[in-house]
Amino acid sequence: MDLSPTDGQWLVALDIDGTLVTYDDVLSDAARHAVAGLRTAGHHVVLASGRSLIAMLPVAAELGIDSGRLVASNGAVTVRLDPTEPGGYALEEVETFDPEPALRLLKEHLPNARYAVEDVGVGFRMNELFPEGELNGEHQVVEFEELWAGEVTRVVVRSPEETSDDFHRLAAHLGLEDVTYAVGWSAWMDLAPFGVSKATALEKVRVALGVAADRTVAVGDGRNDVEMLRWAARGVAMGHADDVVRAAADEVTGTIDEDGVVPVLRSLTPPEGP
Repeated sequence: MDLSPTDGQWLVALDIDGTLVTYDDVLSDAARHAVAGLRTAGHHVVLASGRSLIAMLPVAAELGIDSGRLVASNGAVTVRLDPTEPGGYALEEVETFDPEPALRLLKEHLPNARYAVEDVGVGFRMNELFPEGELNGEHQVVEFEELWAGEVTRVVVRSPEETSDDFHRLAAHLGLEDVTYAVGWSAWMDLAPFGVSKATALEKVRVALGVAADRTVAVGDGRNDVEMLRWAARGVAMGHADDVVRAAADEVTGTIDEDGVVPVLRSLTPPEGP
């Protein structure tokens, strides 16, 4: 497939943590300039993250992105950035589900875990406070049963006693659908609505923008990026991604410490003249 940088607009979907920014939340000047170059050339840069919307907005601002779409909460929330709107955005798609069955089931097997549900654009309701800095926005501690007072976009489970493998085994044992994992120094599991992923949201964005399917690129490093990498005409895994993520991609770039996203983004614009 010819993916020449001169044949029209690209839709470039970018994960944030471990792709654009380091795990210490640092965005390099090189990555910032590469994103700006794409946007100056008229291409669509769409941040697509497991982060909540309220945690994505500062990254968009740091990148100078104040228009276009953002895909948050692993595809459950899509917004159109617009400086004239309250808060700088308008909600376009919000996918929700009833969290009660999953929460009840998980509580039986992980009685000491911390649980939170997302309130889009506001913050989280949780059964007990999470460590400072792990969740953005307002935090409201409620009784466990109040977590399913209504449908939600996302459930977060934090259980430092479990490993990533433990979460995989538990999800398989319980038969949970659409569970994605993001594990750093603590064990963490996100639950999304059935059938919802970054890929499903990005496909709607692609259609709305009128971008051809063969003009799509995605870069990511986590298990929650697998569907997105398969969706894109050119799916690129970061160099530190595990074997499952690499297998879903068309190619592998450098690690986050090597700013692996930068050469990918630069390859999508014609080289500057002399």
